[in-house]
Amino acid sequence: MRCVYFDAFSGISGDMTVGALLQLGAPVEYLRDQLERVAGSSCRIEVEQVAVGGIWACRFAAIASEQAVLGEGHHGHRRYAEIRDQISASGLDPGVRERALRIFERLAEAEARVHGVAADDVIFHEVGALDSIADVVCAAAGLHSLAVEAIYASAFPSGSGTVHSRHGPLPVPAPAVVELLRGFELRLGDGAGELVTPTGAAIVAALGTPGPAPVLRLSGVGYGAGAARLADRPNVLRVLLGESATGIERDCVVVVETNIDDANPEWYEYAIERLFAAGALDVWMTPSQMKKNRPGVVLQVLCQPSDRDAVASVLFRETPAIGVRFAEVGRLKLPRTVECVATEYGEVRVKVASGGSGIENAAPEFEDCARLARESGVPLKAIYQAALAAFWSRRLKRS
Repeated sequence: MRCVYFDAFSGISGDMTVGALLQLGAPVEYLRDQLERVAGSSCRIEVEQVAVGGIWACRFAAIASEQAVLGEGHHGHRRYAEIRDQISASGLDPGVRERALRIFERLAEAEARVHGVAADDVIFHEVGALDSIADVVCAAAGLHSLAVEAIYASAFPSGSGTVHSRHGPLPVPAPAVVELLRGFELRLGDGAGELVTPTGAAIVAALGTPGPAPVLRLSGVGYGAGAARLADRPNVLRVLLGESATGIERDCVVVVETNIDDANPEWYEYAIERLFAAGALDVWMTPSQMKKNRPGVVLQVLCQPSDRDAVASVLFRETPAIGVRFAEVGRLKLPRTVECVATEYGEVRVKVASGGSGIENAAPEFEDCARLARESGVPLKAIYQAALAAFWSRRLKRS
């Protein structure tokens, strides 16, 4: 699996990200082509190699034409829904479009939480400017061109002081940045000024994986230059490119649990449904003997760190729980994909988990098998076995 590691000792921004990807080998002409499909001729790319603190780095800039700036009318202020529709309707390559949409979606969700509005009502100010849109599109294009499958990141320096915004002075890191970096590590009090921008944080939050990076077989390194001059460190983002040595992914999740001995068992099905709606990755119950010898259960939920409070709220609302425990745990997992196979009964999706050293697990999608069983009158287990046979037959032909 091809991975990149963002070594953000001086922070991260959109232009620094693109600069580092260009130095890693992302073709600048491909980025220009993808940007033109969104912005037409209203934005141009400038790239130069510069020395920053003795490190040879790539400085990237997306510059909106004077006519485009004057003609915007909203002076760079755009609603999230407007940007989303513009990217969705563009001729971007699918892999680029999907990444760009995910970045703006995460940014909109963070701004919505900060300002207490719906995501579709979020108005991007600085990030709504054409050059910021270009940073997002070009970062997505760079990652796509390098065939990056996973992104990991170091701890981020928080910076300090204030930053000017449309709403007036804001503390550093900006509120949207704090929302975006939930689950990632932040070094509080490290550095002066704004070191992590909303665009840079959104790229990592949307496409990256919290937690330690896997062992990498290093194949390249790129340095992206920032615009500001820092007194205590070179203002560059270092991005390492390599192959995961094991093919196994790592991330950090939260286990939320509570003991229950006074619930109507009929409530559990609805509570579990609401937990998955709140972001649960998995839910399970373990029988347990409680105080006064009462039978009960330990209800446990696995979720992302950013969903912990939402999961806890569901437990308090839908069960008699009056307290919950939580702990962050590291997790190893196999990369997962979905393939479609043809059987004599119809098509079935197969969930595939694979890693290095010949590891591969496959499981037919239950809902597909159940639907075909109802339609054909064939036993469910026969369709399940037919889907597996079709999958492994295709695998053997490939090898």
